Amino acid sequence: MTRRTARTALLAAGELLAWWAALALLWLVLISTVDTLERIVGASCAAAGALLARAGRRAVTWR
Repeated sequence: MTRRTARTALLAAGELLAWWAALALLWLVLISTVDTLERIVGASCAAAGALLARAGRRAVTWR
């Protein structure tokens, strides 16, 4: 793996993590009770949202 590829992968992972954290936090703010199932669903939805947000941003900015 070249340096540029490694840097790109780290930036992509960082962006996904940032999106996931923001969306998971939003999920926790909007629900009234927090139990295990809701945490799993929230984390899964936040992960899917993070992937879609990154794909949408890449589509708009052509990167």
